Amino acid sequence: MTFDDSAGAAGPPRAARRGRLFAGPVRRSRLQRRLFAGVRLLLALVVVGGIYTAFAPGSQAEDTPKLSEAAQLGKRLYDQSCATCHGPNAQGVKDRAPSLIGVGSADVEFQVETGRMPAARPQQAQVERKQPLFTVEQAQQMGAYIQELGGGPQLPAGTNLREGGDIAKGGQLFRVNCASCHAFSTNGGALSSGKYAPSLKPATDREIYAAMLSGPQNMPVFGDNQITPQEKRDIIAYIQYQKGDQDPGGFGLGRYGPVPEALVIFLVGMVSIMFVTLWIAGKS
Repeated sequence: MTFDDSAGAAGPPRAARRGRLFAGPVRRSRLQRRLFAGVRLLLALVVVGGIYTAFAPGSQAEDTPKLSEAAQLGKRLYDQSCATCHGPNAQGVKDRAPSLIGVGSADVEFQVETGRMPAARPQQAQVERKQPLFTVEQAQQMGAYIQELGGGPQLPAGTNLREGGDIAKGGQLFRVNCASCHAFSTNGGALSSGKYAPSLKPATDREIYAAMLSGPQNMPVFGDNQITPQEKRDIIAYIQYQKGDQDPGGFGLGRYGPVPEALVIFLVGMVSIMFVTLWIAGKS
């Protein structure tokens, strides 16, 4: 007991010495844990950065897909002749021209092939048909660019879009859906506010089909759920049939309907009656 007391008096207690012995390893283990945590965090950042680097270019490529050869040619034409009004990305310019996103190649081909676009006065009541500035091929290239840019209605391939059409059925469909504006003779007619339905005489198969798909200016849109592709062919077959000579017996007065025919009959009849009356009066 005496030895233990003197030993305790000469130095620190046994518990205190034991604490100092374990203090070093405890501090080292905490430091190691912090070090390992930092290394793990650094490795996680490296992995995340690598994944982002690997997949970011692919995502960007999907956002801006490569244009086809025809669309690239169409973009050049668009940037030269259309971007001033419709904007560099075809998103439109306020108070100048609408956006072309979603209109499809059908609308572009119709407007360009008929010479309505580029328009000298786009804000006028109705843009008239005129001599086109671009060829059919160039119009299709611009249509391909707008199509790949924003999608929309497309024309079927080929130029003979009335093939397989039923003329009789097309006439019925035309009288129900089109004759109220374009007249039974397809010669067009006047509308309100200085607008009019143009004559269909110079229209090609593709122009008629595109007009039904896109609904240019005052014309309503006739999608495939309203008038099927086969019915569109029927209507085109009827319109093109009307362009042939349907008056083998003489002059048909433009086939505008019974009103001008009745007017001519009335005028000719009245003039004839007046001449006969004067002749009888002169004889008497």
